[in-house]
Amino acid sequence: MDMKHVKTPPAQTPQSTKAAGDSLAANIQRFYPDPSEGLTPRQVEQRVKQGLHNGDSGVHTKSEGQIIWENVFTFFNLLNFALALAVILVGSPRNALFMGVILSNIVIGSFQGIRAKHTIDKLSLISAPKAVALRGGQRHTVKVEDVVLDDVLIFGAGNQICADATVVDGECEVNESLLTGESDPIVKQPGDPLLSGSFVVSGTCSAQVEHVGAESYANKIAGDASYMKKRNSEIMNSIDFIVKIIGFAILPIGGLLFWKQYVVLGDTIQSSVVSTVAAMVGMIPEGLVLLISLAFAVSVIKLSARKTLVQDMYCVETLARVDTLCLDKTGTITEGSMQVDEIVPLEGFTGDQMEEALTALVNTLTDSNPTFMAIKEWLADSPPSSWRAAQTVPFSSARKWSGAYFQGRGCYVMGAGEFVLGGAFGPYKARAESYSKNGQRVLLLARADMSFDDKSLPKGMKAMGLVLISDKIRKEAPRTLRFFADQGVDLKVISGDNAVTVANIARKAGLSNANKYVDATTLRTEEDIKRAVKEYAVFGRVTPQQKLAFVKALKEDGHTVAMTGDGVNDVLALKEADCSIAMASGSDAARTVSNLVLLDSNFASMPVVVQEGRRSINNLQRSSSLFLVKTIFSALIGVLFIFINYSYPFQPIQQTLISSLTIGVPSFILALEPNNDRLKGKFINNVIRMCIPAALTMTANIVALCALAAPLGLTTEETSTMAVIVTAMTGFIMLFKVSAPFNALRGTLFFGLLTAFLLAYSFFGGLFELTALSLPMLIALMPLLIFAIVFMLAMLHLVDHVIANSQSPVYPIKIRDRMKRRKGQ
Repeated sequence: MDMKHVKTPPAQTPQSTKAAGDSLAANIQRFYPDPSEGLTPRQVEQRVKQGLHNGDSGVHTKSEGQIIWENVFTFFNLLNFALALAVILVGSPRNALFMGVILSNIVIGSFQGIRAKHTIDKLSLISAPKAVALRGGQRHTVKVEDVVLDDVLIFGAGNQICADATVVDGECEVNESLLTGESDPIVKQPGDPLLSGSFVVSGTCSAQVEHVGAESYANKIAGDASYMKKRNSEIMNSIDFIVKIIGFAILPIGGLLFWKQYVVLGDTIQSSVVSTVAAMVGMIPEGLVLLISLAFAVSVIKLSARKTLVQDMYCVETLARVDTLCLDKTGTITEGSMQVDEIVPLEGFTGDQMEEALTALVNTLTDSNPTFMAIKEWLADSPPSSWRAAQTVPFSSARKWSGAYFQGRGCYVMGAGEFVLGGAFGPYKARAESYSKNGQRVLLLARADMSFDDKSLPKGMKAMGLVLISDKIRKEAPRTLRFFADQGVDLKVISGDNAVTVANIARKAGLSNANKYVDATTLRTEEDIKRAVKEYAVFGRVTPQQKLAFVKALKEDGHTVAMTGDGVNDVLALKEADCSIAMASGSDAARTVSNLVLLDSNFASMPVVVQEGRRSINNLQRSSSLFLVKTIFSALIGVLFIFINYSYPFQPIQQTLISSLTIGVPSFILALEPNNDRLKGKFINNVIRMCIPAALTMTANIVALCALAAPLGLTTEETSTMAVIVTAMTGFIMLFKVSAPFNALRGTLFFGLLTAFLLAYSFFGGLFELTALSLPMLIALMPLLIFAIVFMLAMLHLVDHVIANSQSPVYPIKIRDRMKRRKGQ
């Protein structure tokens, strides 16, 4: 080993010592190079061979292969492939037409997943993809992933720290808001740690790398969020419940039906397979899954036009159901920059004099800290100053002030009052503290007749006035917060900043109960947190782990929780929330784990997402009922025909005709209509209310048809044709109900599809295995249609009565209390 630059470790702070002890590289021989030289090329090569370089770590998106695999290899997809193969092998390929829906579903799901992956992959955790490293006494611009342990990196204003490091030379101010949530710059001097993911606000320093790759602070937090997040979609959970029931039932029903057709009735192998496949395909709600995918895909496309990336299609639904929204202050309510609220002249000076002096200072100084930039922006429309500086002193974190001397006009300084006036600031201190309690930062503007004494303040400094600065609140924030409040959503503001400051910002943004705030450092137990999330609306000094605990506590209390954030400190809570929203301007880790990414970092897009979710859910409830009619009906008659001495009356292509005109086409069109109504009731209850009557009516029709078939002497082909006609007519009755009240679109849709069915029967009957109407068929048709209408109305009334009685006001509360007691036991 090259020991030339191995030195005794420098004195370290407790923080840096602990960090080094936690590192996987703790047992590796450390280098402590000269800050002006850095590592030698040989040492860099050695570190690379040891694997001690930044590499590619953190949270990653799924690969294209994983996305496609998840969309192709589902239980029902594989079952449909098998059924299609069966009808093809027995010589009836046209009955495999149902596979078009399956393939469409795969394409849409895969396309959306891959599209989201490619978009999020374009956003990187490290804003600056390059780092400046000292190696062999020379500056080298290297890729961030090529930074190695013990490298000496040079950071200046605007740079993002790409690896945990310790300052070895120079001084700087760092913004760690993406990591800790605190927006106040922190002074870093030799021996102080720099955390990856933070930004240098001002100053320049050299720092030795302490941790790389997965060992860095930012990636450790991100790594804790690497578990798979369970999908949170009431619609898909309801569909999954139905799918499980069908999954258990479909194979035994199909097997028994085939045995009955082939063995008991003696049908041919082709006829038996085709009939069995027709029954099984009818039980699979494959069109419903496609409908949901398409409806949410349309929502995704609409939202992308509003600069909102949807990574999980179902989160659009979840956000529409949210009753608690946790907001990160920085980047969500505020812009992450400062603004001048007011200037307060002190005795002997005027506002005009203050403004003239401040204009001269911002035109002269080159400071880049947030407060200076706020003053500069506030004076942007002021005419340029004619004052010419003879001497300037830039801002430094040690001095806490900056200023300039103008010949014939005097010395002007702005900065922290205690540092500018020292003990003479006493008379103004109470007044400054009163502004600070309102969440404002207070700068003092002062002047003296004399010039600087070697960058030291001259004697006789006199206070001119106070400059009040605060976080800049997003223009759209009040309107957005008001929208959620009007919708009954409980708002929680969570930040790493001082609780009083956060509460005042929340109040200015329009949060109605901003006075209910708490310092999270006082919340030490799990019970404290559970109590606090119920009592308070604003939380300050919150750690990443506490944010996670807040979300868990709210979910355990029965809330549907959404979380916004932009920093690594938000990742754990974002991953746990039912719906997570990240800002594109934040960290890559936050963007990757979030369901929604606001590409323009504009929180005003949120109401649009909620409204889009409502449109999707309300329309899907109506359309889903059409699909589940077919599923329930097919399951009922599948079981029925196992026990009665008749052949199964449908073929797959006939099921395709009925499904397309009474379910498929109308459901997709109705699902895309505008609809901003508030969500009411549970998805499954709303769907069952509409689909059970139609499914029972269709089943009763088939039973009545079988009873009439023998007395009227109907052939097997005629019975099959009658089954198609009466089932289709019941489907159109159901479509009539869900389309009401009619408008131009729904009226055209209903009568157009009814006409299409009549044309298909009249001109393409042979394609769909339908026979012409005979006299016995006409005799049976009228009473069957009247029976269908009467039975349907009776079932609708009965189901409405049963559901209404099961939804008393105390019913959900009793169930919820019972679940809580059971969980406590």
